[in-house]
Amino acid sequence: MNETLKRSISGAIYIILLLASILYSTESFFIVFGIFLTITIYEFCNLIQTHKVFPILFGIVLYSSITLVSHYNKITTTTINGLFDTNIEIPINVQQLNIVLLAITLVVSAKCILFLFYDKFQKISTSSKYLYLLGYIILPFVFITKISFGVKDYNPKIIIGLFILIWTNDTFAYIVGKSIGRNKLFEKISPKKTIEGFLGGIVFAIFAGYLISRYYIKAKPEFSEKSILIWTSIAVIVGVMGTIGDLIESKFKRVAGVKDSGSIMPGHGGILDRLDSVIFVAPIIFLFYQILNYVS
Repeated sequence: MNETLKRSISGAIYIILLLASILYSTESFFIVFGIFLTITIYEFCNLIQTHKVFPILFGIVLYSSITLVSHYNKITTTTINGLFDTNIEIPINVQQLNIVLLAITLVVSAKCILFLFYDKFQKISTSSKYLYLLGYIILPFVFITKISFGVKDYNPKIIIGLFILIWTNDTFAYIVGKSIGRNKLFEKISPKKTIEGFLGGIVFAIFAGYLISRYYIKAKPEFSEKSILIWTSIAVIVGVMGTIGDLIESKFKRVAGVKDSGSIMPGHGGILDRLDSVIFVAPIIFLFYQILNYVS
């Protein structure tokens, strides 16, 4: 079997599994992403060369506990744009938990960005390894599920829309970069990425956000303009932060001296290779939602 065929088959299986889990039920969504989290922890532990058993057990327990608490404590009322809720009644302990988890994740995200731009080779300390595992891997998966809690009941359109934006950005960044790319974006980490590709990906992601808001979300007429603004804003966040997330994972792989995070998906690498953008974007989208909810 040639490489292109293997890549196509494994990619198709991944997309079908992803969409089926999101569309079937909340529980299937939680379970499949819990499995993705377990594999991602395993792959990341290989990259940073640390023991796997404790991080995997800790990640599963933390992910399961937080998603269950968040899901069964959530009470929603009215909606805006058919997308976000304006009044959300959450027990204060869950609300405080969200703030603490978000703060930890954002601090670690900032640490990841500093790690990306740190020129000299550095050996990652043991404390940093576990900090990255918590804030760069485990908690972002929690926020992927929490994004769906920002709607009335469970709305798979939010997650699917987010993945469409990420796939659109990645695809057109590659196409534009390969076609007209001349100026390297961050050559020492990712030699193939170009500034032209980066900007092209964002432009097409914004267009995709517009189409999602008009034809997929289908907001009520009185909320149409707000829905477009929301989704195009999310597209910009995806384009910028998703690219940074991809570069950060490339930096971890470069330090580890490997091409891919794993080999579970022939032709694509590991699960972390497929989700590096979304796990970095998810906490920022959750923060964006919180700000939107507050100003609404």
